[in-house]
Amino acid sequence: MTMHEGHRKRMRERFRKDGLDGFADHEVLELLLFYGRARGDVNPLAHTLMDTFGSLQGVLEARPDQLMAVPGVGEETATLLSAMLPVFRRYTECICREKKRFDTRQDMKQFCKALLSGWRAERFYTICLTADNQLLGQRLIAEGSVEGVHAYPRRVVEAALNLNARGVVLCHNHPGGSNWPSQQDIASTEQIRLILKGMDIILLDHIIVAGEDAYSMVEHGDIAQGYDYSPVLAAIAADSGGQIMHKKASGTGTKGKETT
Repeated sequence: MTMHEGHRKRMRERFRKDGLDGFADHEVLELLLFYGRARGDVNPLAHTLMDTFGSLQGVLEARPDQLMAVPGVGEETATLLSAMLPVFRRYTECICREKKRFDTRQDMKQFCKALLSGWRAERFYTICLTADNQLLGQRLIAEGSVEGVHAYPRRVVEAALNLNARGVVLCHNHPGGSNWPSQQDIASTEQIRLILKGMDIILLDHIIVAGEDAYSMVEHGDIAQGYDYSPVLAAIAADSGGQIMHKKASGTGTKGKETT
């Protein structure tokens, strides 16, 4: 057994015993690189990748073509590394879908973070729900650049009608930036809310994701919402256990408190 083979064996045994606890970021990357390069010392390549993309997060968010531009990274290695976040995203979506129903705003935030985890450009989704917050499905409405994405009201309405939604949650991401909404975010959301209201579909919220943070426009009072609920939605809105997917169905809707 060569020195490098011994090192690989020890790293794998360490992972099997303790998981990734105690691993530095470059060691996590090195462990992945073992399966992209069957032989040799991958430690220098791990450090090169970290230096090139700034962090482990940057490496995992990089596109295959960007990874292959780094000397020593071939197609198999680039495919393996760039697949990590999509696999994690799919796993998290599966967990969220198992529950089917969103009882709290935190449930919805977690689902939105799963949908948007790791994307380097903006993406805009419509999440469609039944009257009692059962998930009907989500639809990708638009993809943008790092600078922004346009929300198309017609596509939001089409998604809601196609899934026969009673309630809708919008969500999009701000890659590498603040999760606070821009004035354009607020204005376009209010426009969509009014269009949906005219079709007897309730805009329940608009969630903005930035990294591990998620911002609710309804929670912060950025959009008017919650005045025309059906009895089922009003009952859900009025619950006192932190379940604040909606404001109360009075003309003076108030913000609730979120349990995290």
